[in-house]
Amino acid sequence: MLRALDIRDMLIIDRLELEFQPGLNVLTGETGAGKSILLDSLGFVLGWRGRAELVRAGASQGEVTAVFEVGPDHPARAVLAEAGIEAEGELILRRVNTEGGRKTAWVNDRRVSGEVLRALSDELLELHGQHDDRGLLDPRGHRLMLDDFAGAEPLIAATRAAWAARRTARRALDAAAEQVAALRAEEEYLRHAVAELDALDPQPGEEAELDTLRRRMQGAERVRGDMARAHQVIAGEGAEGLVADALRWLDGAVEAAEGRLDPAIEALTRALDALGEAETGVRDALDAMEVDPRALETAEERLFALRGLARKHEVMPDELPEFAETLRARLRALDASEGDMADLEAAVRAADAAYDAAAAELTARRVEAGGRLARAMAEELAPLKLDRAVFEVDVAPTDPGPEGRDEVSFRVATNPGAPSGPLSRIASGGELSRFLLALKVCLTGDNAGKTLIFDEIDRGLGGATANAVGRRLSRLASGAQVLVVTHSPQVAALGAHHWRVEKSVSTGPTGEMTTSRVVPLDEPARIDEIARMLAGDTVTDAARGAARVLLGDADAA
Repeated sequence: MLRALDIRDMLIIDRLELEFQPGLNVLTGETGAGKSILLDSLGFVLGWRGRAELVRAGASQGEVTAVFEVGPDHPARAVLAEAGIEAEGELILRRVNTEGGRKTAWVNDRRVSGEVLRALSDELLELHGQHDDRGLLDPRGHRLMLDDFAGAEPLIAATRAAWAARRTARRALDAAAEQVAALRAEEEYLRHAVAELDALDPQPGEEAELDTLRRRMQGAERVRGDMARAHQVIAGEGAEGLVADALRWLDGAVEAAEGRLDPAIEALTRALDALGEAETGVRDALDAMEVDPRALETAEERLFALRGLARKHEVMPDELPEFAETLRARLRALDASEGDMADLEAAVRAADAAYDAAAAELTARRVEAGGRLARAMAEELAPLKLDRAVFEVDVAPTDPGPEGRDEVSFRVATNPGAPSGPLSRIASGGELSRFLLALKVCLTGDNAGKTLIFDEIDRGLGGATANAVGRRLSRLASGAQVLVVTHSPQVAALGAHHWRVEKSVSTGPTGEMTTSRVVPLDEPARIDEIARMLAGDTVTDAARGAARVLLGDADAA
């Protein structure tokens, strides 16, 4: 709710402090007194785009401060939180316009951009008038208004959830289809590579083992040649045979030597035994190190095959087993893709069906609510002298989205048999004002703590029609703060709080100066103001009497 408005040096206002109240607040005054300046100033502090030059002549800068009271659950708090601004019970907006055109804004003493101000404005205030293009005349907001009127939020939440599930299912199917396409593109390679790897069946660490075995067998071949030559020198015709021959020769000379050969014969006997042990050891070693040429060839062939396959696939030989399993997994995925795709396609069909059901239920709710809104509008339009007009809620199909597949627009036909069209194109100025008022009365549920401003919405109306307008404004004000700028005494008489905007001309050092001020009216002053609105410049006792009657009727109502 708008609590206070402080305006300094804006156009013809030098200093103005206003304190507004709950209920219906009425501003009246002669044409040109400055009522529109109040709205321009309020729009300025809320970041609306308006007049380029607002600073009062002779002043260095103009300034507007607006104080709003917002509850703990007010939607404006979400805007504040996103902007990093703390606010308890009071929200203070201040904006300065320098003589050079520079604009600076603060919210609760935190500097903010015009974008933040406009976001707050959308939650704090609504302006309705003949040139309103921000609220009820904006077709982009018609679906939101109808949904609020229909109480459709649970259905919208269900439709959003179904849309998200549908999108997830479709993404999963698309990703799987892309993966299958990629796998099918390399199917021939996968099957050949897996067959080749399966045939070789590489094992972890096998390359190192084969390399060690190959080196050992190659080394054994070289060493065994030396050992064979040594064995040949020791055994057979070698040293062992020579020592045996020496012993035989010495045995024939033992008797003649009379014991002198005994030590030599014993030494040769020991040598012959040692040579026998050496020959046995070398022969055993030769047998142990015997290399099967076919085994070496086999080891080399497998080692070269492992290394060749590793080079082919650009991996290390020890990585071949893991690489083979990766290819097998891709091949299994390809082989299983037909079943997986069928499952994913079934999930998409189920998600589509769930979304279609949720969207259809939401459409039905909107169509039903559109009918109720049209009937409610018919009841409101009759007292406003628009009983021959027809208000329609058009719910048309559009592209599916998270909030359904409906496009909503409010359409009117002002004459029987005439085609309906958008509010802004079909209704005349006076008719449009009444349509907007009737629509706002029917949509009272969407006020959500906003201040509602009606700018001369009763223009061109009088008598019973103006009274009907006033009573509907009064009904709106029972659930929200309403500010109305009016020239209608019937509307003014129904206000709970009344201000008069007046203009004065004074003479100063620089010449004549025009200023505007706003005066709160007590009961006698209010009678005089309504009498002026009834009679014109000359206020008569009869006009005052008529004003008292209007006020009395308002009090009785």
